[in-house]
Amino acid sequence: MVTPFRQNGDVDFENLSLLTDKLIKQGVNSLVVLGTTAETPTLSTKEKADVITCVVDANAQRVPILVGAGGNDTRSTVELVKQMHQPGVDGLLCVSPYYNKPGQEGIYQHFSAIASISELPVMLYNVPSRTGSNMSSETTLRLAHDFPGTVAAIKEASGDFEQVSEIIRDRPEGFEVVSGDDSIPLPMISLGGDGVESVIGNAYPGLMSELVNAALDGNYSKAQELHMKLFAMMKAIFKEGNPAGVKASMEVQGWIENVLRLPLIPATTSLYEEISTLDKELH
Repeated sequence: MVTPFRQNGDVDFENLSLLTDKLIKQGVNSLVVLGTTAETPTLSTKEKADVITCVVDANAQRVPILVGAGGNDTRSTVELVKQMHQPGVDGLLCVSPYYNKPGQEGIYQHFSAIASISELPVMLYNVPSRTGSNMSSETTLRLAHDFPGTVAAIKEASGDFEQVSEIIRDRPEGFEVVSGDDSIPLPMISLGGDGVESVIGNAYPGLMSELVNAALDGNYSKAQELHMKLFAMMKAIFKEGNPAGVKASMEVQGWIENVLRLPLIPATTSLYEEISTLDKELH
């Protein structure tokens, strides 16, 4: 989920609540709070807590809520995970340590420390383009097998289909593999994947949910049609980074104001116009 801001830079809790309700009513089956798209690094500790409370209250236990609780200092991440054990939070999204660029054993030990104390299911998040290091399929599978039920899923955004195939092939029963990229849930599901944590789903939750559900039901022709319908917008919203594009598309539809916090800035005029044109084609 994005974090809506007002023109003065404050969190727009009214629109955050409305967005929560809109996403659920248009078909999403889970919500992720305080992830990358939420501009989480720019939120204060109090704002993060208030965002969780707002979404939990608006959700009213209709769908599961995952909360981002990753970091690159294992001790502080473990303490953060403990703080997330609260009513209305159903699971955690924990990114592989960024910037430090640990090796595979360091990544394994980091997540082992989290899994050892977490009372909530943990979804691993592998996104090498942001973290600077890749979590290998061997490390993912080792964690999944060593902590069954706790290490419950992975959000795979490496774009490496050999790696994804190995995880799907050798995963323990119940371990879910979801796409971390909007443009590849269809091929991932065809391999046995379980869905997507979507950025474009903030702006087009109905279409994206329909695409994913069609693929999960084995209706690949319908999923392919919807993928192609959304494909140009999928590309456009990432041209100037995330969430600049998706926030522009949401403002075009009148959902939120197109405000980001520095160091991120809103989409340029040319991209905004391109997104506006593409939006008309989707309605």
